[in-house]
Amino acid sequence: MASKPKQMLEELSYPGPHEVLRGDLALVGLPGVVFTPREGRNLPAVAFGHGWLQPPGRYRELLRHLASWGIVAAAPATHTGPLPSHRLFAADLRSTLDVVRGVRLGPDGISVDPEKLGAAGHGIGGGAAVLAAAGEGEPHVRAVATVAAAQTLPQATTAAATLDVPGLHLAAAQDLVAPATGNAEAIAKAWAGPCRLRTLPKSTHLGVTEGAHWTQLLVHGKPHRATQRAVRALFTAFFLAELGGADRYRPLLEADLKAAPLDLDNRVPA
Repeated sequence: MASKPKQMLEELSYPGPHEVLRGDLALVGLPGVVFTPREGRNLPAVAFGHGWLQPPGRYRELLRHLASWGIVAAAPATHTGPLPSHRLFAADLRSTLDVVRGVRLGPDGISVDPEKLGAAGHGIGGGAAVLAAAGEGEPHVRAVATVAAAQTLPQATTAAATLDVPGLHLAAAQDLVAPATGNAEAIAKAWAGPCRLRTLPKSTHLGVTEGAHWTQLLVHGKPHRATQRAVRALFTAFFLAELGGADRYRPLLEADLKAAPLDLDNRVPA
């Protein structure tokens, strides 16, 4: 039993059983990409926010990975310039969820359950995901996951204090752009609902990104394979458990892992 979480981490770091389709959100009025399983009804869906200056293409394999495990994953390609509006970026994440829950996706009419919606993001996209979850009215975000989250304006920490949905926050140990103590840790400690904070060893701010990009000359860090694998596995377990009801993956979320040590778990009674 002691090795079970490690086995789950390994299992979920590989693509899942579903064939994946890629679509263009621009066809329904919002620039961006969407990855879906080839078939399925009442699926969970996640809107993903990119980091500062990062195009959604730098998270292509992460989005594809989620879709391979039965989760519709979409990322708007907005606010990619040097002076993004965090508030409007959060609104675009909510619009993305509106789109995927409101239209049939794929040739076989894939559908999303409006009660199984999540938000996720990297850097400012992580902060925007928190803001999106705190938005009032439809759509209702049921779970939030971030990696190397950055503070936003309005503040993600303030929004976190209003959220009673499950949260998972992954901090990068060597992040010089959004240091964990002032960003992911602050957001996690402010979280009103059940929440976990983990640190990814040897990871920089750009550890989760994929491929080469000119911003690596400007933003500290570079893609890191171990970070990518851990994020894919933990995001997949989190959203399958919290949105899809797959309780078999909860031991992974609860375990203190070498690949992602558990720093805060407010589900555990004091």
